[in-house]
Amino acid sequence: MGIKYEEVLNLAEKYKPHMSKFLRDMLALPSESCNEEKVILRIKEEMEKVGFDKVEIDPMGNILGTIGKGKHVIAMDAHIDTVGVGDPSLWEYDPYEGYEGEEIIIGRGASDQEGGMVSMVYAGKIIKDLGLEDDYTLVVTGTVQEEDCDGLCWQYIINEDKVKPEFVVLTEPTSCNIYRGHRGRMEIKVTTKGLSCHGSAPERGDNAIYKMATILNELKALHENLKDDEFLGKGSLTVSEIFFSSPSRCAVADGCTISIDRRLTAGETWEGALAEIRNLPAVQESSAQVSMYNYERAAYTGLIYPTECYFPAWVVEEKHPACQTLVKAYKKLFNNDPLVDKWTFSTNGVSIMGRYGIPCIGFGPGHEDQAHAPNEKTWKDELVKAAAMYAVIPLIYVKTYHLS
Repeated sequence: MGIKYEEVLNLAEKYKPHMSKFLRDMLALPSESCNEEKVILRIKEEMEKVGFDKVEIDPMGNILGTIGKGKHVIAMDAHIDTVGVGDPSLWEYDPYEGYEGEEIIIGRGASDQEGGMVSMVYAGKIIKDLGLEDDYTLVVTGTVQEEDCDGLCWQYIINEDKVKPEFVVLTEPTSCNIYRGHRGRMEIKVTTKGLSCHGSAPERGDNAIYKMATILNELKALHENLKDDEFLGKGSLTVSEIFFSSPSRCAVADGCTISIDRRLTAGETWEGALAEIRNLPAVQESSAQVSMYNYERAAYTGLIYPTECYFPAWVVEEKHPACQTLVKAYKKLFNNDPLVDKWTFSTNGVSIMGRYGIPCIGFGPGHEDQAHAPNEKTWKDELVKAAAMYAVIPLIYVKTYHLS
């Protein structure tokens, strides 16, 4: 069947008040990583109301809503956990009560990234209303713990739920542009050991903080010389935390540890990133220990699914069917050429494509610069545009690339 794009757009616009209410309901439920149960149950209620064929919550707490029973499995993903509020005095409105105007909605998670969830659910309703089902199965996922450990949810979905789509649409905020990749990242720990003694005679000890000071200067220089990539940009590192151990304030520190946020560009590996630090002269001279952090925090269901804190970079070629499907959908709906670009931050694509090679492509309501910011907002017209896009993507993909 052919798609009547004007009907899709009209329905998406018609459902704007419903989407706005659904989003505000979600924003009112605090849902930081590992505490998402209430918002997951609210999503389940909405999926069932609009007519999803099947709605399940897996043992990790991710919600999976399904439409259709065709052989071509396509997934769309939104993480529904948020970061915290930060300094409440920086917010003009209560971050959970939020604010709704004619054009915008404000609240923690509005852009990052519960708005994407709202548009996916109502895309499902549009598919049902207009009979756009075909030889595909659409799996819409609301995933947990992304802010804590991006991609962990999809490690579970692929390995344990056995969901392996042909491609995944990531609905992280893109300002309704099409994004086809981003840098990866890893969390690194460097530790120096010393010998404590009384602070009145520091020469009797070996100060672990002084050892770390030399390493910090070399890390700053290393950042400037990391690999660059024409599309994804330059690898980077920054020291994000520092800890120490000492018997008292009147003693020489016997231990010092730093955390490093390392962003990986195309072609960089976790082994290489660790080796670069281990090879620094100050690291070798002080016999510092360099390792990767592990993540072992329990989901709200109580399940622990441990992983190392390594999140690979990924890129989909612009000519790939997943990318071209979204380009075609955008042109058909909006009579304009889309901007095809990349994210600055990291998404669940680090697992879906970075670990497992399943192609990802991004299109989402909301703006990247709103992520983790006070007075976080999204735009109602972008919720509408995204819902229309998500409704037509599966059928365009099947009709363009899988004609039988």
